[in-house]
Amino acid sequence: MRRWMGICLAAGIAGGSAVGVAAAAITGPQAKLPTETITIVNQHGKRFTFTVEKAITPKQQEIGLMFRKSVAADEGMIFPWNPPQVSEMWMKNTLVPLDMVFVGPHGTIRHIANETVPQSLRIISSHVKVAATIELQGGITAKDDIDVGDKVIGPQFGDDK
Repeated sequence: MRRWMGICLAAGIAGGSAVGVAAAAITGPQAKLPTETITIVNQHGKRFTFTVEKAITPKQQEIGLMFRKSVAADEGMIFPWNPPQVSEMWMKNTLVPLDMVFVGPHGTIRHIANETVPQSLRIISSHVKVAATIELQGGITAKDDIDVGDKVIGPQFGDDK
């Protein structure tokens, strides 16, 4: 939930986002954000549906999933990046492990950071330009056999397929 390098201090890193000085004032979770449904289709054709909160504004992205005590197996948060960019996140004030799924502009998973470390300040990077970062319950991508190259279907990536 985090943008970091260069503009990070102004833009913020969410949920486990890298943010600037403003993050010091954040002391609790944000209210639940509006949601959308996404489906991930793995390499075996199996479909997994998630209801994800949409972190759209810099403030929403800055807070992300911070201070949440749990993330349900079928829920998460999406951080759209427009235009696509290298996504750099962190786990500051994030209490539970997350799987960070970095998704290219056409819905192809480009990178996954599995079971990120709660409250870590280590930067977690997509390494390539992506259109969105999706944060899911830690361990769910391994459990569901979701991997790089799999397809994400949703409003941002196309709903048909």
